[in-house]
Amino acid sequence: MNDRIRTDIAHNARVWNYWLGGKDNYPVDRAVGDRVTGFYPSIGEVARADRAFLGRVVTHLAADEGVRQFLDVGTGLPTADNTHEVAQRVAPDARIVYVDNDPIVLTHARALLTSAPEGVTEYVDADAHDPERIVAAAVGTLDLSRPVAVMMLGILNFVLDTDKARSVVRALTAAVPSGSYLVLTHPTLEPELGGEGNEAAMDFWNENATPPITARTREEFTSFFDGLDLLAPGVVSCSRWRSDGGGVVAQFGAVGRKP
Repeated sequence: MNDRIRTDIAHNARVWNYWLGGKDNYPVDRAVGDRVTGFYPSIGEVARADRAFLGRVVTHLAADEGVRQFLDVGTGLPTADNTHEVAQRVAPDARIVYVDNDPIVLTHARALLTSAPEGVTEYVDADAHDPERIVAAAVGTLDLSRPVAVMMLGILNFVLDTDKARSVVRALTAAVPSGSYLVLTHPTLEPELGGEGNEAAMDFWNENATPPITARTREEFTSFFDGLDLLAPGVVSCSRWRSDGGGVVAQFGAVGRKP
């Protein structure tokens, strides 16, 4: 086993996999996941809503906006309907670069993230705190003179300093051309989205799992899109982004276009 894989402490990628019904997790991940669910019973709904948001956004960008390149930062463990599967269902020639730095994700990604023959799926072992390394590695697969959808779903919440998180977003969006997109989701404590219960769950998480996490306000989340044109319906619960209704989850979702 990779000596970087810790099985004695819960890890976000594996707990998220557990909440999504996957099997790539350990007893410690399930135990912490169950405790978090006890604090915040809708966390499983958040995980599923985030994944459904990914499907709607990637389908829209590939089918309606003609995007053929996706940079998915903070991939997590492969589950159903990963970015490349959704994109290549619409456009088999789509090119996807996944980015994560968890060794168990790397192991599974290399085995499972296989591309349609017309397209390309690549995996970059890099940290979201290091956008320059991400861009340098992605250049081998993506043509940065053509539009790219930069996707950071549930990952900026692990960049604890908001100024640093903004600088990461700015660096990644600066590297892609006009007509590119930024796709974000992020947990919040905002009462309008039912986020009050998130606080105790996050406190427990930060004491018992890795990496540490933070929530952000609507204003902080919206600031990540400074200089970009938000697609309708703007900043909403990710479950309500171009969906047919359904409940609200305490996870913002939005898509911005680089003018």
